[in-house]
Amino acid sequence: QLKLVESGGGSVQAGGSLILSCAVSTNNVNRYSMAWFRQAPGKEREGVATMAGVFAERYAESVKGRFTISKDSASNTLNLQMNSLKPEDTAMYYCAAKLASRISLDSDEYPYWGQGTQVTVSS
Repeated sequence: QLKLVESGGGSVQAGGSLILSCAVSTNNVNRYSMAWFRQAPGKEREGVATMAGVFAERYAESVKGRFTISKDSASNTLNLQMNSLKPEDTAMYYCAAKLASRISLDSDEYPYWGQGTQVTVSS
């Protein structure tokens, strides 16, 4: 069973930055398509960014140009650099993984999930 552990969440003012990390219990993170999702109270889970393989990336329109997803093969970690944060980015952020290579932000396709890390952006 693949284990995912997120870290890096916290509270920040609007316009600030945070880096989320997800440690993956594998010796080859590039075997997996990885993604970040988020869920705000009272809202549905939303796909934020995904990375399939080494280079293929996709972002939600709401975060394009502000967030960057990346993999660190040396440490088997998935990262999310979040810049120019807005109050509407406030949510619980989850890391997810799947073996299939198709790039997707559909949460139903991801069988492996972390426990989440909270991001709060104040105005």
